[in-house]
Amino acid sequence: MNTPTNYTRRDFLKTTGAAALTAATLPAWAQAGKKITIAFVGVAHIHTPSYVNLVKKRSDVTVKYVWDHDAKRAAQRAKELEAQTVPDVQAIWSDPEIVAVVILSETNLHHDLILAAAKAGKHLFAEKPLSASGKASREIAAAIEKAGVLFTTGYFNRVDPKKLFLKSEIAAGNFGTITRVRGSNCHNGSLGGWFDTDWRWMADPKIAGVGAFGDLGTHLLDILMWHHGDIASVTAEIHPVTHRYGECDETGEAMIRFKSGVIGTLGAGWVDLENPVELLISGTAGHAVIVNGQLYYRSEKRAGSDARKPWTDLPPAPKPPMEQFLNAVAGSKDEPLVTPQEASARVVAMEAMYEASRKHKWVDLA
Repeated sequence: MNTPTNYTRRDFLKTTGAAALTAATLPAWAQAGKKITIAFVGVAHIHTPSYVNLVKKRSDVTVKYVWDHDAKRAAQRAKELEAQTVPDVQAIWSDPEIVAVVILSETNLHHDLILAAAKAGKHLFAEKPLSASGKASREIAAAIEKAGVLFTTGYFNRVDPKKLFLKSEIAAGNFGTITRVRGSNCHNGSLGGWFDTDWRWMADPKIAGVGAFGDLGTHLLDILMWHHGDIASVTAEIHPVTHRYGECDETGEAMIRFKSGVIGTLGAGWVDLENPVELLISGTAGHAVIVNGQLYYRSEKRAGSDARKPWTDLPPAPKPPMEQFLNAVAGSKDEPLVTPQEASARVVAMEAMYEASRKHKWVDLA
């Protein structure tokens, strides 16, 4: 797989669907011909086709079942995966051959499905967000940890070498005292009618839990929290623009106070033609910005750094989250999985941003 440059949803849908998996990248046990058996639980998410294509390319994975409350949708994906459909999801929970599940249902179904998967002892990949509310996400995280099963979610920005490099530079202190940061994740989904048909539920906050700001913003929120830690308080302005999807929000901007003292901003939406400045970090000894997929970096503690030239000395890209998960289920150690508590914390922070927008005030995070 080529080293990624700028991980947007467009790029994810392209690169994940086209990802090649060679024997050299498989765990040793997989090369010996052993297989793991999994099931898809819900196939509603917009990333479903990409995950289906990725799993089909793995000779070490067998998909036994596909379940979805929409029988037609389940049948389509089951045919692609050469799997069986089951009308009752209980058949998956009770089958000892199923060691892991991929949950790609509507967000409002996550709570019950993830709790059932954890209770059944199934390792699980669940698309973000973990749940539609902070309270539910905390309950889910606790259940996953109690069950002792493997978990991760689709925060694919974490495999971008640029963001990995910046995380290491922050940890090394090469930015000095970080004063402000910015994340932005936008596309033209509303303008292009991405959610008019098959993915319409994703533009219904009653089902998806969030609109555009939460859908896209969670990816850069994850990076900001991954880099800078827990959040103390937030405020935001989030609203619809075109009203193509009724009152579903289509754009938003948040301000963030991190517990570390860093000030952050987060922008996200479905009504943007471009998203050139994806990430910015400014400190007393360093500055970094990702513009049009290129990292520009200068640090007083890094010889040769030059803010006018792209920084290209980057670490190798990890595998995408779904591959990390399948490798971990297969027995691979030290895969950089997103923890249940991390996934829950992003929901709590995003919920606070929506509350702040409704009330036009700062909201403290518990």
